[in-house]
Formats: sequence, C-alpha cells, structure tokens
Amino acid sequence: MNKNLGFIGCGKMASAIIAGIKSNFSYNISGAEINLEIADNAQTRLNIPVVTDNKALVENSDIIFIATKPNQVAGVLEEIKTVLTEDKLLVSIAAGVSTSKIENIIGKHRLIRIMPNTPALVNEGMFGICKGKYASDDDENFVITLLSKIGKCVKVTEEQMDIVTAISGSGPAFFYKVIEDMARAGERLGLDYDKSLLLATQTALGSAKMVFNRGETPVQTLIDNVATKGGCTFVGISEMNDKNSAKLFYDVIEKTTIKANELGK
Repeated sequence: MNKNLGFIGCGKMASAIIAGIKSNFSYNISGAEINLEIADNAQTRLNIPVVTDNKALVENSDIIFIATKPNQVAGVLEEIKTVLTEDKLLVSIAAGVSTSKIENIIGKHRLIRIMPNTPALVNEGMFGICKGKYASDDDENFVITLLSKIGKCVKVTEEQMDIVTAISGSGPAFFYKVIEDMARAGERLGLDYDKSLLLATQTALGSAKMVFNRGETPVQTLIDNVATKGGCTFVGISEMNDKNSAKLFYDVIEKTTIKANELGK
C-alpha cells in the first residue's frame, strides 16, 4: 500500500527530508503552509501539492510530519488533534519539543520524534530518533527505514534529544565554519581561496570516511598516526591543545543544547 505523507511546514529541514524521500521512495507527499503565497512558493520549489489547510492535510495523510518552528507546534497540534485518528502516525521534527509536551495536547496517540539535519539533501543526513509512549516498535522501524535511505539513524532517549540537536542538527553549520576558517587561513597565507576551500572540504570528507571505516581503532589513534612527534601536524595539534579546542567545542555543544531545550518551552 502506497502511504500518504504530509508535512505541516515546508521549510529548510522539511525540504531536505522531502527531497530525500522523493529520490528514494514512491510515497505520495504533500505539504501545508501558513498562507497562499508561501504555499505556492513551496509547491513550485518542491514539486508537491501544498495547501493552506492543516486539517485537510492531516485527513488525507497516513504519516504527518510536524515541521513548524518550535513555538508554533502547540497551536498546530490544537488545530489538528480532532482529525488525528488512531490510524495516523505523527512524526515531529521540531527542535526542543518533547514527546511528553506533544502528548499532553494530542493524548494517547502514536508519536515519533526525530532530529534531522540538512545534509539529508545529499543523502547524508543524520537523524536522532525516539518514540513517544504510545508508538510501537513498528512505527519506529518504519521511520528508521524511511530515513535510512537519506542518512544514518541513531535511537536515543528523550532526555538526550537536545544533545543530538546540538551535535548533528546544528553540527553542519559548525563543520561549515571549520572548513571556511581553514580555507580562509590558507588564503591569508598565500593560496587562492577556491583551492584552499577544495583542500579543506575534501580533507574533511576523507577524514570523516576514515573515522567511519576505523573499525575498533580509537579516533585518537587516527590523530596520532598523522601527528607524529616533532612533525608539522604535531605542531598544529599542539596549538589546538594550547588553545583548548576541547573546551571550545564543549562550550559550543553545551550552549546549543541549552538553547534547544529553551526552544521547546
């Protein structure tokens, strides 16, 4: 049976998931937006039907993705809960909004919460997943199967979802900044920007693959294998340690985690 997927909200994160699903599945996908102008733009951009009636979308969907801004979730749930029948699965991608908060509004209903990221646009997404009180393992496995075609999935607890938001939800921007800063450093030292950017980008890609393929080898061993004592890489790693890069990244992840939690309140 071909399932109908509905997205309430068609912003960047939803668009990444929609594009990934369209590339890998034949499900019917539709969306809903807050006004006709935004709906028309989304329909043109995503090449899916986009309406302005959330309740109509829910009535015609088997799986409903809540992809609005976190502070809009409660209002949307109040609007659609009367047409949210027990045969429908709700999937929330709203940062910081817990399953318990959603269930307080919709009651005993099947719910999966996910934290996606935008690399799903290139089938390299990362998704943290947890299920609500009333969702089944089958519900969770369906969502994992859906998303595994456009990235990797990890099951976490509700309490860990804000950390997931910080590491993988916000993480692409952090990695973009690292790549950009490395490229700009190369430019300042005399290499043109485009070549510096290519060097930094391909090195990040290759290094990530090395981490994925390391088996039981600790990441620190990968570092040590490149940063031989007395060499130029060792000098660079020493500079990172002297500047306490570990504390910098801890602070970045901690502050982002706290903000993700605040967004859901």
